Amino acid sequence: MIRRTQLPNGARILCEEMPGVPSVTVGIWVENGSRFERADQRGLSHFLEHLLFKGTERRTATRIAEEIDAVGGVLNASTGKEYTCYHARVLAEHFDLAADILADLFLHSRLDPEEIERERTVVMQEISQVEDTPDEHVHDLFSLRYWAGHPLSFPICGSNETVRNFQRQDFLDFLSARYRPDRLIIAAAGNLAHDRLVDWAAREFAGLEGTAAAADGLAPENQRGVFVYDKPLEQVHVCLGVPGVSQTAPDRYAANLLTTALGGGMSSRLFQEIRERRGRAYAVYSFLSSYRDTGYLGMYVGTAGEWAGEVAEVCLRELRAVAREGLRPEEIVRVKNQLKGSMLLWLETSDARMLRLAKNEVFFQRDIPVEEVAVSIDAVTNDAIVAVAERMVQPDAMALVVLGDRKGHRIDDAVFGAL
Repeated sequence: MIRRTQLPNGARILCEEMPGVPSVTVGIWVENGSRFERADQRGLSHFLEHLLFKGTERRTATRIAEEIDAVGGVLNASTGKEYTCYHARVLAEHFDLAADILADLFLHSRLDPEEIERERTVVMQEISQVEDTPDEHVHDLFSLRYWAGHPLSFPICGSNETVRNFQRQDFLDFLSARYRPDRLIIAAAGNLAHDRLVDWAAREFAGLEGTAAAADGLAPENQRGVFVYDKPLEQVHVCLGVPGVSQTAPDRYAANLLTTALGGGMSSRLFQEIRERRGRAYAVYSFLSSYRDTGYLGMYVGTAGEWAGEVAEVCLRELRAVAREGLRPEEIVRVKNQLKGSMLLWLETSDARMLRLAKNEVFFQRDIPVEEVAVSIDAVTNDAIVAVAERMVQPDAMALVVLGDRKGHRIDDAVFGAL
């Protein structure tokens, strides 16, 4: 059972009671991420997320780690482009401890100047790690080009230049401007009563006041082009993107079925054609990157320089084939069952249930029952899949990013001739 309560200050409390599981996961969500940062603040949300674990008025960073480890729990956080989440998963009997730690670090972190300096180098190492991981880095490069200049285009971690300049007051000002109760969601799932969660949340968070500062909500414009980054690597990493759908778009279910059919598993078109039939890659997949008001469908392949153009053309050709003919009847049945089955398997854990609760609140302001999702998937027709694919086939709104050693092989706009 899912229940929702809103505190007088605007903070929202969501709980899915799961009496049959041994664990509980609780998360403190802030509807704030890298999208809401100014140019000089890029990476500030992510850096702040790190700092909240570095000690409070009652606990050192070491004590925080020791207390959660002592009960076999997991304490972590993540920063996205539109939200940040601080969360803990423990056995249900240790909920009080996990909740106390989360509230403590969220409300009472010291932001000690010495810790800021130490963590600055940690964050900069994280940036370097991503840049040294080409199958991750190519996605950052794609966003930078496809949505050039827009806040959604920049890496969540920021850059060495911005991270190097942050001072303690920058974090305090950002907390005051963005971490307000009207942007706060407390979500929990597992062996926990909703009333118990509300009692804790009211006790700890009712004192928060104010509203978050307004932020620019304009959607980015898609940029066309082929962008090549030469780097001495063993592979060439190819990321191709086309206009996608937002998180709340009516045709999001059709888009998910299309993406799954293209590159959502070993039976997908791209996997079968590029890996199985041609032997051109080990890793190949497609994905939807969706936000409040925009999104793109991406296709990734790790291959050799001589095959980069070929695999990009295969990706475009398969997308065009769906836009022209749709999916075969047996293919539609398979991908629908695949989506529903993977969803239900994913939701076996309390942390997945907590994540679903909060994201539904962020994007829809209501719970979307699993049964409703399944019915919506089943209701998608082949015509709907064709329609969403047709909207994606826009030669003037496609981008291709290639990262690696091409070994002299030319890659240019001729790739789009596959359309």
